[in-house]
Amino acid sequence: MTTPTTAASTTAGAYRVLVLNSGSSSVKYQLLDMSDRTRLAVGLVERIGEETSRLVHTPLTGGAERRERTGPIADHEAALKAAAEELAADGLGLDSPQLAAIGHRVVHGGLRFTEPVVIDDEVLAEIERLVPVAPLHNPANITGIRTAMALRPDLPQVAVFDTAFHTTMPEYAARYAIDTETADAHRIRRYGFHGTSHAYVSRRTAELLGRTPEEVNVIVLHLGNGASASAVAGGRCVETSMGLTPLEGLVMGTRSGDIDPAVTFHLMRVAGMSADEVDALLNKKSGLVGLCGDNDMREIRRRIDEGDERAALAFDIYVHRLKKYIGAYSAVLGRVDAVAFTAGVGENSAPVREAAVAGLEELGLAVDADLNAVRSDEPRLISPDYARVAVAVVPTDEELEIAVQTFALVGQAHGMAGGAARDAVGQPTTERRRAPLYLPPDGIFRSETNR
Repeated sequence: MTTPTTAASTTAGAYRVLVLNSGSSSVKYQLLDMSDRTRLAVGLVERIGEETSRLVHTPLTGGAERRERTGPIADHEAALKAAAEELAADGLGLDSPQLAAIGHRVVHGGLRFTEPVVIDDEVLAEIERLVPVAPLHNPANITGIRTAMALRPDLPQVAVFDTAFHTTMPEYAARYAIDTETADAHRIRRYGFHGTSHAYVSRRTAELLGRTPEEVNVIVLHLGNGASASAVAGGRCVETSMGLTPLEGLVMGTRSGDIDPAVTFHLMRVAGMSADEVDALLNKKSGLVGLCGDNDMREIRRRIDEGDERAALAFDIYVHRLKKYIGAYSAVLGRVDAVAFTAGVGENSAPVREAAVAGLEELGLAVDADLNAVRSDEPRLISPDYARVAVAVVPTDEELEIAVQTFALVGQAHGMAGGAARDAVGQPTTERRRAPLYLPPDGIFRSETNR
């Protein structure tokens, strides 16, 4: 393998970043111009390895139209080459001297990777060592990285980790109460995921309130097919709902979220299920789809309107878990300035937002029905003026966050407008890292490890 170039060797004046999100059978990509943070093209290759593979490419400059091709795409290498062909057709090819770097979403970075890194052999080896704690995600991320490195071995490739934002959790929040030696030997602790989304949304929420991230305590609810909550104090994550894997926490589309660990033993002993069968049950056949057969909140709401009791119960269980986390994270933070809803369900389901906040008036939360009903792609407040805690809808932008973090690492030599590299909402990255440590009101159990 060829080790990539360092940041200093990128072409002067190169402002473009290609963002790749490689899944087990898909590749999502976006090309962004970081001089003004505009998208030049977006695309998706799905059903990789099947006869019915599909590529959808949408150029966003020059008036070109959306293009789609179907047919077998054998593997991730073929998928990325096909995407590169589509970009080249728009004059945006991977061989362009304006391309500064490729930014890769990597789900699990463990404790070692607390910030984005330029990928070299050592970094790639460490990502591979983390496969046992992210078996569904890291292998696909690695495949995307290797493919991109083969196509452009001269270009900096940057890994941006879902877990990095959560590495500021204090030890008493990150550790499970199991034997320490066993936990350390097998890297068992709470890592958290969706970190790029929680980072972006928490800062955008502060901006929406007209304040700096360091001044604001935010509960972020990332509600998509995968769902997670985070408590962000002064720009730093101090608690999050996902744990060793993305299974822990909220009720999700196909994942159970929090469950008594003994359920696993019970199913193995009494139902005769194997570890793999239990794993598949909890990750792929649980959550909303396990409760009512659907994991699409729009369909669940339609069924509720028609009087479907299973759908109604699934919705109630989903919302009940949300309320528990809002209450718990209010206690963790002590003072909450805002609760922010994001991702597919959080951004688009007014009934979920209304139900999650209903009855929490004593915590200072309320939703204005008219504001909540508004559909918009812009960040907005949906709480009435009298509410002590702001309730916001903040569309997430994980691709922009990855691009900004990538360019901040490799692009500072290119004279980015405004001087120092800045994050996705214009906050200087060095200032963001200097956000104060979280300290409980009584000062006990403070831990400065794992910062």
